[in-house]
This record gives sequence, structure tokens and C-alpha cells, in this order.
Amino acid sequence: MNFPAIWTIYVHEMTRFFRTFVQSFISPVISTSLYFVVFGTAIGSRIQEVEGVSYGAFIVPGLIMLSVMTQALSNASFGIYFPKFIGTIYELLSAPINFLEIVLGYVGAAATKALFIGVVILGTASFFVDLEVQHPLAMIAFLLLTCISFALFGFIIGIWADNFEQLQLIPLLVVTPLVFLGGSFYSISMLPGIWQTISLFNPVVYLISGFRWSFYGAADVPILVSLLAISGFMLLCVGIIWWIFRTGYKIKP
Repeated sequence: MNFPAIWTIYVHEMTRFFRTFVQSFISPVISTSLYFVVFGTAIGSRIQEVEGVSYGAFIVPGLIMLSVMTQALSNASFGIYFPKFIGTIYELLSAPINFLEIVLGYVGAAATKALFIGVVILGTASFFVDLEVQHPLAMIAFLLLTCISFALFGFIIGIWADNFEQLQLIPLLVVTPLVFLGGSFYSISMLPGIWQTISLFNPVVYLISGFRWSFYGAADVPILVSLLAISGFMLLCVGIIWWIFRTGYKIKP
């Protein structure tokens, strides 16, 4: 394992992140505050509690998952797409490093950025509501698995995309709607029967449900199913990336 190569890629990507530190730090704080003003105040005044938890506290796990997924996707996809766009990816492929080391560098940096944003949002939320984390180890596990999985997914999108429009296509038109419809700001038990069944086909439901369980001990789906869902998604992404580098799909002439 070429650890200096992994570290070099990782530091390069993290340096780009810290160059826009104010934007990276201030933006999630403002966004979280706005969500609490809009959802916590406007809707919270009508919905006092959900599953025995105040509505303001109930939406915190969903807010964190929303930001973590989108940040991991966008950072990983742009991180690998830009070298492909300007042609420096060929220098990377010709260097004495294998695909695993390349993926560890880019995905590790994207996952770290997403994890940082998640911690910032968690800290910001604590100023608005009283948070209780009943299962801290499970919370850390779900957060890490989500950061890594969606960073892997973003890496795949970055390889697949041929232009900046395609780079934003899946995050905007697929992932974000799935997150909003995945129980981020409500429990699927509040939906009519048929819509509850339809919601179970949304994979994001399992991530948010498991993450919310780590806070309040309440979940829409069994916790084991949530763990299997995120673990299976991560393994699927690893398999696709392995196939990409084996076949040279969109990275070799």
C-alpha cells in the first residue's frame, strides 16, 4: 500500500476544501438555522411531537443526513471529475499507484469533508433544541458509513459525467428528492398505508430511520435492516468502482 500517494491525494483535496473554509463552515450553519426557522417554527407550532420527540429535535437527524449525503456526493464527484476534465487524470493513472490508493485518497477526503459538515450541523442544532443521543456508537457508525458510501457514489458519478451538467444531474434530480421523501422531516408512519408501502422502496428511508434511532431509539424500519441497506450500498459502489478501473470505463482512451 502506497501510503504517501494516498496522503498526497488526500491533502490536495482537503487543501481545496480549506481554501473555501468560510463558505464550507458558514453555509451549513446558515442553512441549518433557516431549516429550524421554517420547519421548527412554522410546522413545529402545529406538530408538537413526533413519536414522543419534539418536532424540532425530530428533524435534526434528517437535516444531518441531507447535508452529509449531498456534501459527500458533490465533493467526491467534483474531486475526480476535475482531473478528468483537464486531463491530469492520465498522469494519475500512469503513476505507480493502484486504483485502491486513488479511491482511498479521493473518497477519504470527500468523506472527511461530509463528516465535518455533519458535526457542524449537529453543533448548530444543539443551540436550537435539546438533543439526546441514546446510542452514540450507532450514530457514529451510521454517520461514517453514510459519508463513505455516498463519497463512493459521488466518485462513480464523477467518472460517469461528461460535463458539469451531468455532474449535477443525479444529485439534484435523484438524490435530493429521495432524501426529502425519505422521512427527513416526518415519520413515514404519519403517511396513509399505501404511501408507507411505497416509501419502503426509497433506500434513503433506511438510512435516515437508522440514524434517527441512534438519537431517540425510534425507527420506521428495523435497525438491522438499515445497517444491511447501507452496508450493501457501500459494497455495491466498491464493486462498480473496481469494474470501472478494470475496464477503463471513461478514464482511458
